[in-house]
Amino acid sequence: MWARRLRWTGPGGLGAEELRVRRREREAALRKARREQHLVSKRLLREETEAEDGAGMVPEPLSEAEVLELLRGMQRGSEERKRSLKQLHRALRNKETQQKFVRLDGSIRTLLGVFTSPLADIQMEAAHCLHELSHSSDPAVAEACLPATPYLLTYLSGHSVEFMELCLYTLGNLVVESEAVRKQLLPQGIIPVLASCIQSPHQAVLEALGYALSQLLQAKEAPTEIIPLVLDSPLPQHMLQLVCSGLKTGTGAAVEFAWCLHYIICSHTATRSLLSLGALPALTSLLLHLASEIPPNPPEGLELLVCPVLRCLSNLLAEQGFCCQNQVLDQRLLVALFLILQSFLQHHPFMAQECLCLLNNLTADEPFFCSALLSLDLLPALLQLLSSSQMVRVLVLTVLCNVAVQGAGHCRELLRALPLLLSLLLPLLALPGDTQVLGQGLELLHLLFLHCPEPPLPWHRLLLTSSGRVGTRSWSSTRASQSCRRGQEHCWKCSGSPQEPLPALPAPPHSLPSPRPLHLPSLLPP
Repeated sequence: MWARRLRWTGPGGLGAEELRVRRREREAALRKARREQHLVSKRLLREETEAEDGAGMVPEPLSEAEVLELLRGMQRGSEERKRSLKQLHRALRNKETQQKFVRLDGSIRTLLGVFTSPLADIQMEAAHCLHELSHSSDPAVAEACLPATPYLLTYLSGHSVEFMELCLYTLGNLVVESEAVRKQLLPQGIIPVLASCIQSPHQAVLEALGYALSQLLQAKEAPTEIIPLVLDSPLPQHMLQLVCSGLKTGTGAAVEFAWCLHYIICSHTATRSLLSLGALPALTSLLLHLASEIPPNPPEGLELLVCPVLRCLSNLLAEQGFCCQNQVLDQRLLVALFLILQSFLQHHPFMAQECLCLLNNLTADEPFFCSALLSLDLLPALLQLLSSSQMVRVLVLTVLCNVAVQGAGHCRELLRALPLLLSLLLPLLALPGDTQVLGQGLELLHLLFLHCPEPPLPWHRLLLTSSGRVGTRSWSSTRASQSCRRGQEHCWKCSGSPQEPLPALPAPPHSLPSPRPLHLPSLLPP
């Protein structure tokens, strides 16, 4: 989805740090694509060549004769071979050239012959050529690289950091495009190889490994064919350790493995295994630490780590419910969520949904967190979010219902914020077409009336002045009261059944049959 580190400064004059900043900017954009557009993307390691060339322009396509000439040059002396490989590496940026190359008889065999060369510089150039092919959007090009997979796996031990990194990204790109590649890699032992690589001390290798593993875990067959192999390996324990040490060792690898954990949890097959490793308290401690360390202006990219951590905690609670909540009875979690909201809301508004989903699952049928939300005086900040997007409003109202359903004591505390609540809620009830906000808003009002049947007079007056607007909606009083009565009988984990995996928070259904936890989705190829 996103290319990697540069170790030196090329003639183009760009320093390694500046190139790294540019890479991070592209990485953030591509991570956003994964989160919001359900995309599984590929990554391309090109900083080195862009620095040398001064640009990242796509070259003109080569003719078949020119490609053949390069193949002949690759079979000559070492200098001619290296020069031909460099030209081929650059030429394979063009899609047409890629297709012509793989169609030529013996082309991949010739490239693999050079890839196994004992000369490190020749081998690296051949690896770059394979990497360019792996980045192709044409499935036929990816499948043409099938013969390279055993070599790519073999070279993940005992080679330079740059070479291992390149091989891992190439593998990650290949598994995205083709189920045939994935089916070949599993019996070839890709999981044990990755489990061995995860002990590398090099952050570049760990980050590339996380990328390759995350691509595998997003495959449609992952829950049945890939995740069981991962769970039987040392990978989950190491992943958890790397995620939780992210701020100390660098966020790149932590981001990748946090998304890996998210995909594993979303498979519904690994929750108990992760809980047995202490995932819930470990991720809770990490979230508290992240919230305490966030500066007033958070660095770009930190949200990429916070987001999957929030989702992992939300989904673990959604999967296991009360038995998990007992492991995280710490009111500092609520403070942490609001600190994260405060830090990211302006520039990354999607974080409001992520935080509110976790808040919703914490307060669902849990008096401890409902009471803490009120005693810590976080209600005004929560109510202010009612002026945000439609999905955020629904989640805020659901959390308020979680609190109100606890009984008269909690409702009386909510009524202390009555002027602010009504000034924000009543206009929302008059918005046309928003039945989700209307339904949750009426449920909240019903619960307040139910537990506090004699509200202050100003509330009656405000409701009466707004009754004309609310009455124009398509909801009948009978339907609303029936929906509210059903709401009394259930905990308020969310409105409806657990959601299908999607990268953003799903909208609860209109009816309220049996509220359950919100389950933040995986990305299904995002």
